[in-house]
Amino acid sequence: MRKLSLVAVAAAAFIAAPAMAQDATAPAPADTTTTTTQTTGATAPDGSKAFGIEPYVGVMGGWEQFENRADHGIPQARNANGSIRNNYRPAGALAQAVVGFNVPLGPVFVGAEGNVAKGVSGNIDWEYGAAGRFGARAGDSGLIYGKVGYQWVRFDHFAGESTAGTGRDYHAITYGIGVEVGPKDIGLKGLTGNAGFRIRAEMNTFGDFHSMRPMLGVITHF
Repeated sequence: MRKLSLVAVAAAAFIAAPAMAQDATAPAPADTTTTTTQTTGATAPDGSKAFGIEPYVGVMGGWEQFENRADHGIPQARNANGSIRNNYRPAGALAQAVVGFNVPLGPVFVGAEGNVAKGVSGNIDWEYGAAGRFGARAGDSGLIYGKVGYQWVRFDHFAGESTAGTGRDYHAITYGIGVEVGPKDIGLKGLTGNAGFRIRAEMNTFGDFHSMRPMLGVITHF
């Protein structure tokens, strides 16, 4: 009986030893977070891709008010006798279309866009231009940015003369700042995620602060 007991113990030890050795030498479970990051690539704080290209289009509306004094940006319009033309308004409401692209670079982004605008009141006829944008990403799909570019302005009839142009056409460097917000509730997820809408609000100026141009609109990317 004692011999049988020893044989049973030896057999159990023989069977258990390989299993224990396998458990001792088995590698630890992989860090799923690291594996996922290596598999899918870097992500931005909002969970979308950190790098890519986001083309977009948009429509905006707003108002532009040019300085209405002589030798400062858009000059005062004058009558034939030299008196100021009081019914001339170098200001008015604008309807604008924009098209451009963003290049997200982790928590920041750069991009460029073009615009064309039509005056719907006052004496501004057409505007068009291009600008570069740069800024930071905020929240799920938000952007905070600055922009600089060049803008051309055409009035609906003769305005006068200045160093920025003559007659109806004027041009100068333009600067601006703005924000865009796009909650996930309307289908947007990051700059490089699902297509959706962002609301944009921005303020621009023409030349050496010769105008103020607040604008509000909707941007959609694809």
